[in-house]
Amino acid sequence: MRYPFFAGLFLILGLSSCIDTPNFDDTPSIQFNNIDKFTVPDPFSGPTAKKDSVVITIDFEDGDGDLGVSPEERDTNALNTIYKEWGNYELTILKKDANGSFQELPSSVTSKLFFPTLKRDGKPGPIKGKLDLSQTYFYSRFSKLSVVKFKVRIRDRALRASNVVETDTISVPIDQ
Repeated sequence: MRYPFFAGLFLILGLSSCIDTPNFDDTPSIQFNNIDKFTVPDPFSGPTAKKDSVVITIDFEDGDGDLGVSPEERDTNALNTIYKEWGNYELTILKKDANGSFQELPSSVTSKLFFPTLKRDGKPGPIKGKLDLSQTYFYSRFSKLSVVKFKVRIRDRALRASNVVETDTISVPIDQ
């Protein structure tokens, strides 16, 4: 009765050892997955105030798994030297104008974004998964619902930048 159990265990172990390790490029690669918007109350701005929370989801692959920045790295002054003009997550906002074309909307909020280390064991190796980035847009008397889309790219700790992807369009409050 024990022998079929051990035979099955060895069969499972044997088959699992045949799984090939993915062979991703060391330069990260991303694909747009989804964009969601949730309108929620903003209790800090008054009883009737609201804000839009936008969540952008991208799929990623990286050959050596050096994605993300640890909390210790984010606390150092060297971070500004290494990641000069943008962090490890670049988000560009494109606003639709009256002519129907999209123009880049300058934003200090999206200039230096970071996500945490994704491979916590620190060992080099391929990884893939999903990254969610949340941005908040507040309603005010100066804001107007505007059609926007986003350009996204990421980079690893070796400063290799991924391809750029664009999201679908959504409407969020933008100060005029």
